[in-house]
Amino acid sequence: MAKRIVILGSTGSIGENALSVVRHLEGRLQVTGLVASRRTGRLAEQAREFGSSWVYTAWEEGRAPLARSLPAACRSLGGDEELLAAVAGDDVDMVLCAIVGTAGLAPVLAAIRAGKDIALASKEILVMAGELVMAEARRCGVRILPVDSEHCAVFQCLEGQARPARVLLTASGGPFRARKDLDLATVTPAMALAHPTWNMGAKVSIDSATLMNKGLEMIEARWLFDLAPEQIETVVHPQSIVHSMVEFADGSILAQMGHPDMRLPIQYCLTYPERQAGQVRRMDFRDVFTLHFEPPDHGRFPALRLAREALQAGGSAPCVFNAANEVAVARFLAGHLSFPGIWAAVEETLARTPPACPGTLAEILAAERAARELAAGVADRLGRPSKGG
Repeated sequence: MAKRIVILGSTGSIGENALSVVRHLEGRLQVTGLVASRRTGRLAEQAREFGSSWVYTAWEEGRAPLARSLPAACRSLGGDEELLAAVAGDDVDMVLCAIVGTAGLAPVLAAIRAGKDIALASKEILVMAGELVMAEARRCGVRILPVDSEHCAVFQCLEGQARPARVLLTASGGPFRARKDLDLATVTPAMALAHPTWNMGAKVSIDSATLMNKGLEMIEARWLFDLAPEQIETVVHPQSIVHSMVEFADGSILAQMGHPDMRLPIQYCLTYPERQAGQVRRMDFRDVFTLHFEPPDHGRFPALRLAREALQAGGSAPCVFNAANEVAVARFLAGHLSFPGIWAAVEETLARTPPACPGTLAEILAAERAARELAAGVADRLGRPSKGG
């Protein structure tokens, strides 16, 4: 029987790659539901191609036009409560969450509590609420399968192995790794969006350029693999061939390798525990190529230090880290904050937020809203030209 899946964020990069996997594995995967933010035209096209039973858009004004464009067998959900009920439905086996930001948290929790496995691409879910989400997954006997190439690599390396002594997350280094002479204050959004390896959305591309992406992944890895902060390290690997590594107590290191193509980890998660023939270009070791590794430049790129501080502080600090970064990235993309201002806004927001330990979804979302409000004020002040500037 085909595995029945829901894709949260179907019109984004991960969602489109997931649908490419569904298309490739014809008959093995069935799309039950599709969720998107505002690209309702594309959402309707996907529903028609894949025979989705239902779709949902967070854009209220777009729901009526979307409903009119759907085939008769597909319904458009009318609100958040209908979405939560749909992801928990009997016709769903797995939910792939690829929504950027916090919007995926409530439906992921609803799916977990209904016993659905989760293929997780949205870092924010575990960064904001890792303790709550993983506790619910254990209680409900649900698997959280990491779609991020780095965490999927760690997951694969740990299959059948003892607990790791250390996890090494690889980072491309972004577009400015080798630009030692570049004044980062002059970086424009267009420059930061030009990622050297991966084709990603705007938010993730900026996070890669600042290394905030890797900071979020450190926090996510802590919850996915039950690690202490000191067990998680980052190494810069510009070729993006080694997706991450795991070191064991005896000093042995296992690495997962492959060409940078998100269809590989997506397919691994959607078909787990099986492996199916994939679409990804194979490594050709008849070619000569070099794998290069180097430590990150913490002086020029302080994101990893900030993430580690948030991870060590615990409580609401990772949630604040994520919220402040989202606000700062939006200000940078809008031209209202400098590139280094992203780190400055996150650092000041963390410093000005009192320690707290939110335990419920409502408390987590309240902490996130407060952090956003504070970060917005910080970013506005940092982005304001100085007198005479």
